[in-house]
Amino acid sequence: MRRLLFLLVVATFSVVRAEIPKHAFSLYSGKDLSGWEYVSPGEETLSMVCHVKPEGVLAIDGKPNGYIATLANYENYVLHVEWRWTAKPGNSGVLVHITKGPTDRIWPISFQVQTKNTRVGDLLSMSLAKFAESPTPEITPGQLARVGPDAEKPIGEWNHYDIVCRGDTIEVTVNGVAQNRVTKCIPASGKIGFQLEGAPYELRNIQIGPLKPAIGASYQDGGYR
Repeated sequence: MRRLLFLLVVATFSVVRAEIPKHAFSLYSGKDLSGWEYVSPGEETLSMVCHVKPEGVLAIDGKPNGYIATLANYENYVLHVEWRWTAKPGNSGVLVHITKGPTDRIWPISFQVQTKNTRVGDLLSMSLAKFAESPTPEITPGQLARVGPDAEKPIGEWNHYDIVCRGDTIEVTVNGVAQNRVTKCIPASGKIGFQLEGAPYELRNIQIGPLKPAIGASYQDGGYR
């Protein structure tokens, strides 16, 4: 069954890649932190935990726990982002569909695409966010394990995510390997962000490209029907 699921995910991604838009734009200018905010229980500011580096690299401090997020909301898009651990393997994640509402500790309503070392490609619902698929019982509650082989590169090397968010579906590839897919996601739009969970890392090439809405989708009451 797991092998069949993997083949289905691969087949799905072969279709999605053909629809990735050519005219993506950057969410990070490489020059300053305009368009971003930092959310944390502490008094730290965005410029204290994120540092602009040469060649379009954004260095993220691992502490204190919190997350950075875009000021704008997005739906129906492909997100491309590259990251690497700089000093040691750690735990973090890409957050999509961040919306207002009750938090789980400090984490907002959103979906987390894991960048945690050894679990890259897993997908996790945060706070009141939900998807249709049953989580994998052996790991963190609410987390769906990747179906493809481990594609994470060694510490210090750049990895890349391509995350397709269209309608109520999220599809994930890691370094070109299809890894995960969830459906009937609520919410189905929101801000995009990155977690701070203890270990420093770097980001670059944070690119987003718009997609046409899913055929037959209509947005109602915080979700697609």
